[in-house]
Amino acid sequence: MAVFAHSRHHWAYVWIPVFAAFMWFSTLLAMLVTWLATGRPQYASQQGKIAYISDVGASYLKPLFVVTCCITGVSFFLSLVIERFLRHSGRLLPNMRKRERVLSSLAIFGSFIGMWGLVLLSGFDTKRYPSAHRFFLLLFMLGVAISALFTILEYRWLAHDFADVRQLKRAYLAKAIIAGALIACAVAFGVALYYAQEVGAILEWVISFGYTLYLLTFYYDLRMAKGVHKGQLNKEALIENGVVAASYDGIAPASTTGAGAGTTHNVGTGRSAVPQNPHDHAAPAPYTTSTNTNGPPPTTTTTPALPTGQIGPQPMRFGNAPHPVQGRR
Repeated sequence: MAVFAHSRHHWAYVWIPVFAAFMWFSTLLAMLVTWLATGRPQYASQQGKIAYISDVGASYLKPLFVVTCCITGVSFFLSLVIERFLRHSGRLLPNMRKRERVLSSLAIFGSFIGMWGLVLLSGFDTKRYPSAHRFFLLLFMLGVAISALFTILEYRWLAHDFADVRQLKRAYLAKAIIAGALIACAVAFGVALYYAQEVGAILEWVISFGYTLYLLTFYYDLRMAKGVHKGQLNKEALIENGVVAASYDGIAPASTTGAGAGTTHNVGTGRSAVPQNPHDHAAPAPYTTSTNTNGPPPTTTTTPALPTGQIGPQPMRFGNAPHPVQGRR
């Protein structure tokens, strides 16, 4: 017996990035408020007037900091693994080429590095292990940057292949903007860490709070599987239903005409050219007639025509969103 109804299956995994973001943000806020409420004390490891997160995390709040870093790191890694599984099982739009699958795997590898960097930097605090702490901090930032870069590239190609699915474009732009800003701040932080301690501390707090937004983008990604059955969006089903060109499966026909009136598939692009004005469609005849002139004697075959805009015998839907190639009406 299923724990969730089909329409709520996504609840089984969308909570992971949300819970991670909540724990991360709440802990950072608690640490900042604690430092301010206690009169901005000068910690033993603190060098400037503004405390770094690692300075507060090396104090009596270390148990809270360690637990939060472990939860956040593991949840970050699991979010990418679950997304990869949902694409493979046909509940999210699939990677149409090997290139996107490689990018996804590299993104998961980067998140694995970032996870261990975050876990270890919390244990090796800056008060007792300053050199090890800075190394694991660098490892965490590098792992997240690698993961973000390859995730953005993967989504860029997905948004290109399924240009009519607006959710993919939104996810791609959100990740690109947030990750780009965080990476820029991280570079500035690396410089300020050695030349301007107060600026470095401020940047560290800004980057850490901004990381919350990046975690929440995975909630949006995983929620796109809402209402989609297993295998409904796998590559073979999309090709069979005419949603994408057969050339993705190693078959390259010269040209293909969509079953719906006014719809022409662009072979090799993965998209359909659908007229933006629905009035440009001619009214479909109730039957279409084709004549076979090859061989004796000529025969006439009459078949029912598909309704305008329908592609294939079983039109598919992407969750609760319109069909990817139906266009905007």
